[in-house]
Amino acid sequence: MPHYNLHTVLGASGAVGRAVVDELLGRGLPARAVSRSMYKSGIATVPADLLQVEDAHRAIRGSSHVYLCVGLPYAALVWRRDWPLLMRNVINACAANDARLIFLDNVYMYGPAPLQQPFDESHPQQPESEKGKARKATLDLLKSAMDKGTVQAVIGRAADFYGPYATNSMLYVSFLERMLKSRAPQLLFPPDIPHTYSDTVDIGRALVALALAEDTYGQTWHLPVNPPITMQEATTVFNQLLGTAFKARMLPFWLQRLTGLFIPPLREVREMGYQFRYPYVMSDRKFRERFPDFEVTGYEEGLGRMVQNFGTPKTLHRSIAKQETG
Repeated sequence: MPHYNLHTVLGASGAVGRAVVDELLGRGLPARAVSRSMYKSGIATVPADLLQVEDAHRAIRGSSHVYLCVGLPYAALVWRRDWPLLMRNVINACAANDARLIFLDNVYMYGPAPLQQPFDESHPQQPESEKGKARKATLDLLKSAMDKGTVQAVIGRAADFYGPYATNSMLYVSFLERMLKSRAPQLLFPPDIPHTYSDTVDIGRALVALALAEDTYGQTWHLPVNPPITMQEATTVFNQLLGTAFKARMLPFWLQRLTGLFIPPLREVREMGYQFRYPYVMSDRKFRERFPDFEVTGYEEGLGRMVQNFGTPKTLHRSIAKQETG
């Protein structure tokens, strides 16, 4: 049984980073939180900019396990420029400290679209989006380092996620954020297309499980998910949780194109539209077979936890009262 010295979470103030920290603390493992900004985590927090070589080495020094859960601004230009640099810095710092690397990956590198249904870890990686190409280039750097023996790593690949602090989640931006302001969910894509999501708490638990298992390294694992859900079904769950009766509305494509001229984030989301125009069903069979006792959080519980995180009782009361009187 190996000796676990220090588990360091890079990007600890993000939605998944917080979940990893919580899981480590729950297991009684020594942990360090690393973030560009200070936040309350219950453990020592190290401020660091991982794009700087010195900061990366300082943040990782003395670690036995390093969880790379960093989130960069959602822009293809930033991803092309910063992800490879950040990955190189983290790989080199892990190698210098003989630390194992646990990388939170996404599914953007899969392609061409539409993807196979369901898609697993063996799906071809021919991305059509610029962000997908940036992520594949970053992943290739890590896989090369793994093949050369530079670093011992495991890759945990998550579907689009939701949960506490997940402000970039489609289920927050299109649904919860609007509903808490007494506005109907606003969709960019058809409401009846099934789409796979991951709960951030489950992601944190799964990443730590992968980190602690000796036989998972050198491999890629799809992190556990629930069955796919449509946007219409998500609307029903949120209405039940909030006591509301909103109907999801799709923003016409012509208006999306027009609005995208003035709102850059909308253009960035539209690039990934293939994930929502076609069924997007991810298989987590490999993980479930390796960890058969892992219990996945249901949508009602997971989205309920998200509502509790983002909506105070006062906010919910005001939202419901305004809808009922308006």
